[in-house]
Amino acid sequence: MTTDNEPETAVEQPLSDIAVTINGEERSDTVEPRLKLSDYLRNACGLSGVRVGCEHGVCGACTVLVDGEPVKSCLMYGVQADGKTVETVEGLAEDGKLHPIQEAFHEEYALQCGFCTSGFVMATKALLEENPDPDDETIESELSGNLCRCTGYQPIYDAVHRAAETIEGDE
Repeated sequence: MTTDNEPETAVEQPLSDIAVTINGEERSDTVEPRLKLSDYLRNACGLSGVRVGCEHGVCGACTVLVDGEPVKSCLMYGVQADGKTVETVEGLAEDGKLHPIQEAFHEEYALQCGFCTSGFVMATKALLEENPDPDDETIESELSGNLCRCTGYQPIYDAVHRAAETIEGDE
C-alpha cells in the first residue's frame, strides 16, 4: 500500500521474444504477451493495411493470413505468431504491380471507403487458394466473416470471380 507521499510503482510486464516471417521478410521482436497481432503488425511493423475495426473479430477488417489460413488478427496475440508466416495485403503486390485480387477489386468497384478491403482481399486469397473456381454460395459462405457497409456484396462477388479467372489464366 502506498501513502499519498509515495509514488506508485509500475508493475513491469514480462516480455517475449518472437521470430516471425511477415510478407516474406523475417523479423525478430520483443513484445508484451498481451499485444494483439493486429497492433504488432500496425505499430511495430508499420503495416497500416491491417485495419482494426470492431476489435471483437466480427468485422474482418483485420484479416491476415497466418501459415496460409485467414485469421482475425485482433483476436490473436503477437506471441502466437512466433515461428509462423504472416501475410498482409502489403505483401501481395510485386514490383509495383497489383496482385490479381487487388486488381479485380479495383476493376469491379468492390470498394468504396476501403476500410474493409484489405480484409476482404486476404480472405479472398485464402478462398481462391483452397477453391480456385468458387460459386456465389461458396464466396458468400467463405467471406461471411468480413463486413462491408458501403459497396453491397455483389461487386465483391464479381471481384472474386474476376480474380479467379485472372489467376487461372496466369497459370
